[in-house]
Amino acid sequence: MVDLFVDRVLLKNNKEQDELDTEREIVMRLQNRILMLFFASAACERCQQFTPTLSNFFKRLTDEFYVDRAAQLVLVYISLDQREEEQESFLKELPKRCLFLAYEDPYRRELQAMFNVEELPTVVVLRPDCSILISNAAEEILCLGPDCYRNWQEAAEIIDRNFLINEDFEVKSMCSWSDPMRRLKYRVEDEKKKSKKKHLDRGWGGGGEEDVNGKDGGGSPW
Repeated sequence: MVDLFVDRVLLKNNKEQDELDTEREIVMRLQNRILMLFFASAACERCQQFTPTLSNFFKRLTDEFYVDRAAQLVLVYISLDQREEEQESFLKELPKRCLFLAYEDPYRRELQAMFNVEELPTVVVLRPDCSILISNAAEEILCLGPDCYRNWQEAAEIIDRNFLINEDFEVKSMCSWSDPMRRLKYRVEDEKKKSKKKHLDRGWGGGGEEDVNGKDGGGSPW
């Protein structure tokens, strides 16, 4: 995970937009965590519709108001905006704990190509070793909410039994009979990853999605 952003500058989504520009800072923030790369654009209507759901999802997993201990999860916004003003406007809709790359950083487009992002919004979920856990988790986040993290945590073999949503403290356990099935689900997805990339143009549910240029392909799940 750290290698993906070595020698890069990540910014915090706070008022000062503080920089994480040293290897030590990057390591402390990213090591042994699941990383969500959120590719989006302010000009994309579906991104605008999805962002409140993503923000709530992230807050419920990392905000002390909801959890006794924050999840081992990092959200990085990879802007595909055409203008810096659009990026700054969109950042206001994202959690304060979100990280992002500066608008002038060409690494934004390099990451887009690296992960073959052809539709928006896209949430690439990475294991701590930088391998892809899910090529686009947007629909899963919409359907399952914070329960996604439990699935990802088990599949990525990140063990942190202290993590628990407050409302579930007395009635739910992090480990269940379905854990082996969760592992199998993401293992099968890894094996089919390359073949799935060839069919990205089919979109979610076969209806297509909005591409990186903001063109609507129909079949929105929202």
